[in-house]
Amino acid sequence: MAYPEDLLSEHEQVVVHSHPHFKMLIWPVFWLVVTVAAGVWLLTLTGGLAAPWHDVSRIAIGVVGVVLICWLFLAPLIRWRTTHFIVTTDRLITREGVLKRVGIDIPMSRINSVQFEHGLVDRIFGCGTLVIESASHEPLRFEDIPSVEHVHTVIYREVNDNPYDDFPGETQARGRR
Repeated sequence: MAYPEDLLSEHEQVVVHSHPHFKMLIWPVFWLVVTVAAGVWLLTLTGGLAAPWHDVSRIAIGVVGVVLICWLFLAPLIRWRTTHFIVTTDRLITREGVLKRVGIDIPMSRINSVQFEHGLVDRIFGCGTLVIESASHEPLRFEDIPSVEHVHTVIYREVNDNPYDDFPGETQARGRR
């Protein structure tokens, strides 16, 4: 799903739009498989119960299974799907949340440095952590960014290609163009 065009400024274009790396869904998928397997196993055990307890146990197992699947699988899946990391020609944008949306916009002209980190597991999966130093007091860390080295390079190029676009008078004063 592309970032909505009506939320961009006039000449702004999306350069990178991604969700966190799918690696953050490994544990939720594991818990989905475990919950379904445990539910099936428990349902086979309740087959020999007397008539009223047979139905009650099946309903209880089903309710507990649905609650566990919603909590351990669906909530992380929705959190992953509603988290966006966007790099445009003018700014870096993050949006996350379903009921409570949280967003950060950092103009490219305010970014001081861009770093990336990725350990062995991140390198295997092709993702990592992006560290952005801007005018804020502390560096901002964005974890599980897919192709973090590519995103790092794209941001670096965008920052260095347009360093004075917010200050039109300084373009001529600095001798650019």
